[in-house]
Amino acid sequence: MTSYGITQIVIFFLLILALTKPVGIFMARLFEGKRTFLHPVCRPIEVFCYKAIGVREDTEQRWTQYAGSLLAFSAISFLFVYVLQRLQGFLPLNPQGFNGTNVTPDLAFNTALSFLTNTNWQAYSGESTLSYFVQMAALTMQNFASAAAGMAVAIALVRGFARQSVSTIGNFWVDLIRGTVYILLPGALIAALFLCSQGVVQNLEPYTIAKTLEGAKQVIAQGPVASQEAIKMLGTNGGGFFNANSAHPFENPNALVNFFQIVLIFIIPAGLTYTFGVMIGDRRQGWAVFSACAVMFLAGAFFCYWAEANGNPTLTKLGVENHATATQPGGNMEGKETRFGIAASSLFATVTTDASCGAVNSMHDSFTPLGGLVPLFNIETGEVIFGGVGAGLYGILLYAIVAVFVAGLMVGRTPEYVGKKIEGKEVKMAMLALICTAASILVFSALSAMVHFEDPGKDAKGQPVAHSYWNPPGAATANLNNSGAHGFSENLYAYSSGTGNNGSAFAGLNANTPWYNLTLGLAMGIGRFFFLLPLLAAAGSLAAKRKVPNTSGTLPTHGPLFVGLLVGTVILVGALTFFPALALGPIVEQYLMRDGKLFSFFLIHLWS
Repeated sequence: MTSYGITQIVIFFLLILALTKPVGIFMARLFEGKRTFLHPVCRPIEVFCYKAIGVREDTEQRWTQYAGSLLAFSAISFLFVYVLQRLQGFLPLNPQGFNGTNVTPDLAFNTALSFLTNTNWQAYSGESTLSYFVQMAALTMQNFASAAAGMAVAIALVRGFARQSVSTIGNFWVDLIRGTVYILLPGALIAALFLCSQGVVQNLEPYTIAKTLEGAKQVIAQGPVASQEAIKMLGTNGGGFFNANSAHPFENPNALVNFFQIVLIFIIPAGLTYTFGVMIGDRRQGWAVFSACAVMFLAGAFFCYWAEANGNPTLTKLGVENHATATQPGGNMEGKETRFGIAASSLFATVTTDASCGAVNSMHDSFTPLGGLVPLFNIETGEVIFGGVGAGLYGILLYAIVAVFVAGLMVGRTPEYVGKKIEGKEVKMAMLALICTAASILVFSALSAMVHFEDPGKDAKGQPVAHSYWNPPGAATANLNNSGAHGFSENLYAYSSGTGNNGSAFAGLNANTPWYNLTLGLAMGIGRFFFLLPLLAAAGSLAAKRKVPNTSGTLPTHGPLFVGLLVGTVILVGALTFFPALALGPIVEQYLMRDGKLFSFFLIHLWS
């Protein structure tokens, strides 16, 4: 680790800290129906949208109506994206001549669910699969819609805590339109203009055919990149126009753009923590949630940076210099852009998996085992470390419900949070969300390792080939680029990313197969809707309750004690749920890398 790398992380955090309050206040005023500085420009657009879809902004919904609107909107969005992919050969803005055969039914299903759920997992190469029209009309537009829907649900849950003795939690369509018109559209427009000024491509020209110095033909892909790049970061969508994602110079041309992109990822999720404090009338509560997220973010960023800066001990034994010098960066540079180096790559990986973004500027598959453990565990916490647009706030509030429930059990009294008693229904809804998402990750990972038994064949002596413990028979495992513990991690990461609605990958997995397209699509749906719907039910229950005054037995939820309790709850729930799987993946791989054969043998047989 160098002072330059540490400074990058510190400056990034201080900038996010400085932006949190003004962004949070703006969003609180917006969703409370108050006037903002953007109203002169955006209000006419907002009113037009209400008239176009026939919605009255002064009409509110019960949680069941709110959830029904969300599901109806999601169903229409899914069909829209699916159909456009299958019909792209008949649609305009397609100079490459792509058609429906580029997108098979299973791939179209996976991609439609991916962009619907704000996952943006891509089992295809964008520049060789989708036309400009589909990239813009389907994917980029859905980047706005899915982010705005997540924000709407977070605000609905906040209203559940803020209101008392009412049956409504807002109007989904109003929240959706306000989030899009006042936050995502202006933010993405400014970001896209800045990206264009820095060299990010934005055009509708056919691909350029260039001739190399050796005389070979090279196809240079381009297109409407900056517009998609802006919202993919601001809306914590992830994905990318190019297969190389944010490692591609047309998406991420320099260090300033790289830093700007990760600021875009965190700016709305961090601001929403302060919005929570403003809307419930106690800003200290917002800072407490921010502090819990900040502690976990900084711990992950520095740990990942440390692991990557230490490099690979196997190379050290071969005499390769592993320490930074004046002539080389040291550490583990495999899979990293030399333009950014280890510090910026580690910070980017931490930020994009803390949030549900999934954009990458380096290949997580090439991280050291402990370095790769950080983004994997970030996703498996439910991506509540600031998290996605809306998704992070409602996720961390779910853990706050669990935390005060645990604290209530310790002292033998009914738990309370921000003036609301947390009773059976809220705890059941929180646990339902946690159990469903954990089951999706673990069950699908296990099935992918075991389905479709294949004959392993025979060796040169005619004897049956025994399957390795780390290579169980299966068609799914045949798509892994690596065997052993790392191959297991690739498979586990895929379903963690899908269920966590992150979208990043270890990049060592060929996921464009019917099995992965279908199961990952289902995992994305479970991760989105089996998390959202229980929380909306909890929001409706909370809004109907009266606020209770604080007493001497009330646990303060705005101080360091609660911050520690909340962080501990997130870490312990993740550790207890996923430790066996992590032990068989990155943890045992770390010991194998350091010749910990005896420990690895014990660990493998312990869990078998």
